[in-house]
Amino acid sequence: MSLTRLQFTKLVLFVVCLVPAGLLGWNFYHDQLGANPFEALTRDSGEWTLRFLLLTLLMTPLRGILQRSWPLHLRRMLGLYSFFYACLHLLTYLWFDQFFNWQEIVNDILKRPFITAGITAWILLLPLAVTSTNGMMRRLGRRWKRLHRSIYLIAILGVLHFIWLVKADLREPLIYAGLLVILLGYRITKWSQKREFGIAAR
Repeated sequence: MSLTRLQFTKLVLFVVCLVPAGLLGWNFYHDQLGANPFEALTRDSGEWTLRFLLLTLLMTPLRGILQRSWPLHLRRMLGLYSFFYACLHLLTYLWFDQFFNWQEIVNDILKRPFITAGITAWILLLPLAVTSTNGMMRRLGRRWKRLHRSIYLIAILGVLHFIWLVKADLREPLIYAGLLVILLGYRITKWSQKREFGIAAR
């Protein structure tokens, strides 16, 4: 993919990734989010966070399957949008659910496992967003790659957050769990193949 075409693709992706937030804002303003718009905002922003996390994880397998480098050039933007929607999700919880009552928030984190998983995932996602620049990549060196491997744990926590939240009808969260298992399985398989090849080459 040429540089100009890649830049155009990134621009289109940037706009497309903003569409869910725009629709949420539009529907909220026009009172089209149902009987409980605040709950709908929290739920939908959380689901979009998980979708963008899975899309971010998809880029590496896509590179291997297509034998093209362009998916890796889109991975950073998708990861940052994961953080953007995670922040939106967290803000709606802090504001509309808890009204910034920090004592209640702390109690919620300590007593409700799905809140614990969600907050932990956001905390782990924060340094990935902060260190996503080329400058931080050069500065951290090998540590950057080790740090950004935590996205696997973040995705697992995100799926657990969804499963523990829903409790009753698990069909939708289990779809996300299945997709995550496939993506992690691909990585584990590739890692095992590289390890076996490295041992055989000695």
